[in-house]
Amino acid sequence: MTRQEKTTVINDLREKFKSNSYFYIADSSQLTVEQVNNLRALCYEKGIEMKVVKNTLAKKALELDAEERGFEELYDALKGPTTLMFSETGNVPAKLIKEFRKSHDKPVLKAAYIDSDVFIGDDQVDVLAALKSREELIGDVILLLQSPIKNVLGAVQSGGQTISGLLKALEERA
Repeated sequence: MTRQEKTTVINDLREKFKSNSYFYIADSSQLTVEQVNNLRALCYEKGIEMKVVKNTLAKKALELDAEERGFEELYDALKGPTTLMFSETGNVPAKLIKEFRKSHDKPVLKAAYIDSDVFIGDDQVDVLAALKSREELIGDVILLLQSPIKNVLGAVQSGGQTISGLLKALEERA
């Protein structure tokens, strides 16, 4: 690979890291070609972009924005074979890894960057899979806000029926 090609790869990776708040660093080595193709297909279905990269190029791309984004903790994960997974949703790659590992030993999670938080190690897969997406959190907030409003409306409506019932009863007596 020429110096110009390396610079291009570093700049492309830098843009990926800058534009994605969620990415995973995994090890998918020792998978057969067929298994890697299956993993890529699953990634495509779930909207995950999967890239196999050289550690030195990934580290150089991370270093360019390390202070601003807090990438320093990820450097130790860039050892051995490395696969990057970029996603629009923080928990989708972890769910995919769990699903894929029901029938395979890999990929193994090395690290994950979730909205400025860094998760290190394969033992974090369950924690990451349990994270709620932005849409799920917004839905939860809306449900929480709706509940008190529904109670107030229910009380007002039932109160109105009670008052009209009392007025009818008083009218009938008179």
